Order: sequence, then structure tokens, then C-alpha cells
Amino acid sequence: MAAPMELFCWAGGWGLPSVDLDSLAVLAALGETKERARKMAAPMELFCWAGGWGLPSVDLDSLAVLTYARFTGAPLKVHKINNPWRSPSGTLPALRTSHGEVISVPHKIITHLRKEKYNADYDLSARQGADTLAFMSLLEEKLLPVLIHTFWIDTKNYVEVTRKWYAEAMPFPLNFFLPGRMQRQHMERLQLLCGEHRPENEEELEKELYQEARECLILLSQRLGSQKFFFGDAPASLDAFVFSYLALLLQAKLPSGKLPAHLRGLHNLCTYCTHILSIYFPWDGAEVPPARQAPAGPETEEEPYPRRNQILSVLAGLAAMVGYALLSGIISIQRAAPSRVPGTRALGLAEDDEEQ
Repeated sequence: MAAPMELFCWAGGWGLPSVDLDSLAVLAALGETKERARKMAAPMELFCWAGGWGLPSVDLDSLAVLTYARFTGAPLKVHKINNPWRSPSGTLPALRTSHGEVISVPHKIITHLRKEKYNADYDLSARQGADTLAFMSLLEEKLLPVLIHTFWIDTKNYVEVTRKWYAEAMPFPLNFFLPGRMQRQHMERLQLLCGEHRPENEEELEKELYQEARECLILLSQRLGSQKFFFGDAPASLDAFVFSYLALLLQAKLPSGKLPAHLRGLHNLCTYCTHILSIYFPWDGAEVPPARQAPAGPETEEEPYPRRNQILSVLAGLAAMVGYALLSGIISIQRAAPSRVPGTRALGLAEDDEEQ
């Protein structure tokens, strides 16, 4: 083994590792090199929903984080999975940092990537930063509610597209109850977004949501104009979120597609999505859910927690079958009245007397 290199420098003081300028600069460079080597040895891992409909992910949040990571070139080991229980946080998307910390909120994941110097907004001016915040608010207020309604509330779309994809992609027995649970979660999220002013009539609600969404799309189209991205020739964080919203509406073959039809009439937005897909995700789209295959070895990228996944699947299957049997009446529990044994009452009284 070769002898290690040795560095001789001035000693530390004043709360610094060295009191000498040159020695301090060399020590700082060595520290940065060690930190970079540590990050390369333990890369960040991103767990997200798998792809479908020609997109790298069918989930809005997963797609936004994946797109931002591609824009910045962040070195992520990506696990595209169809079971949120295999994520370290139990939800998708989730990021495991090089320090072992787990982050499961999309905005916090992007904030962490920025701290790691993967910042798509680095070159934006103060005004452009303010525009980013304004348009992000617009997306959440005007476009997110109709996206939830389109994929999770609209009965035809949910049954024929959304639930169908998740039920085919998820492993048994999760595909029997997780899509329904996800739908209820999205319903609750829609109620929070609409607030107290939500119309009670479903038709009025749908009409109001789609009208606001159409206005939002027109504003986005006008802001984009003939540019490649919203702030010029380089993508920013706003582009990652706008793309994730628009691409889902364009790529999913929805039987009830009022808003997608309106979106296709805005040609610059359609070209914008096609450009991002072709440049940043040329091989990531998948038209059908990936086939469920057994893992090739004890640890693969597709099976980060094989043993836990098997145990949870078996327990969930047993619970689902027993619950179904009880609810459907296949199994019933009857309590028979105990037969009276002579002397029982006397014994009971005797015990009561002893307690007193």
C-alpha cells in the first residue's frame, strides 16, 4: 500500500483550523474534496411513481421533482416503483439524502437540491423570482383543483384511466384498496383547496373549476409566448411544475377531456411540453404499466425493501380478505348465551361477598 500524502501547515487559532491564509485555503480545498467524495460514495436516492401514458411518472408531484432533477443534472439514483409502502417515508415522492435524511414533500425536496448546488433558478433576476412565486400560486389555486377533479373525481376518467392504471400497476393486494384510499385523499385535498366557498352543486363546482383553469392556461400561454422556456432559453423551477401539470393533461387518454381539448388549442404550450419530453426524457415514457416481475437478486433497484414488502403484502392481504368476508356476511360471529350451571348464582354471590 502506497504511503499516504502528508500536509504540513500552520496550527489553528482564533476559532480557525489554521491562522495562516495559504494553509487555510489548502485545508478548505481538501475539505471540499472530501465532502464531494462522500456525496459520490453515498448518492441521493429518489423514490417516485413509475411511468405511463408516455410520461416518466404518472404522478403530478413525482413528475415535477423528476423534471427539476433533470433540468439541474442532480445525480440521483431513481427508484420508479408502484408501491408507496416501499418508499422510506411510506409516500411518493421521497428523497433519501446523502446524509440518510428522508424528505417527502416536493417543495422541500427541491429546496434540498438547491442547497446541494443544483439550482435551476440561479440565474434568475429578482423580478423573475417574484414572477415564479406568483405563477406557482396561480397553478396551485387555479390548475391543481381541476387536475384533481379531472383524474380523481370525474367518474368516467377515474374508472377508465386513473384507477385502471394504478390497479394494474400495484401489486396484490394493494391494488384492491389503495386506489380508493388515494381517491379519498384527493377529495379531501380538493375540499381544502376550494375552501368554504365551494358550490354545493357538483355541476356548478365543475363549471367554476374549468372556467378558472381555462383562464389560467391562457395566461400561461401568453406568458410563454414564443420562448423555449418561461424565462428564456434555460429551464427554471417554474418550468418543472408547469410541465408536470400540462403533460398529464396532454398525454393521458381521458374519455372525458374538456380541459385537454382546450389545452390542445394552445399550440405553444403543446410544443413546449413536446420539447421538454424529447430533450429531457427521450427514453423515460412508458405507455403501459411495467409488468410485475420477480426481483433478479436479493437487492435490486426495483426492490429496495424486499422482505418488508413481502411481509406487509401478506398481512394486508389477510386483513383485506377477512374484512371483506365479515362485511359481506360470508363469516359471521355469533355469541351463544352460556348455559346455567346449578350453583352458579350461589358461587357468584359467594365471590361478591369475598370481595366486599
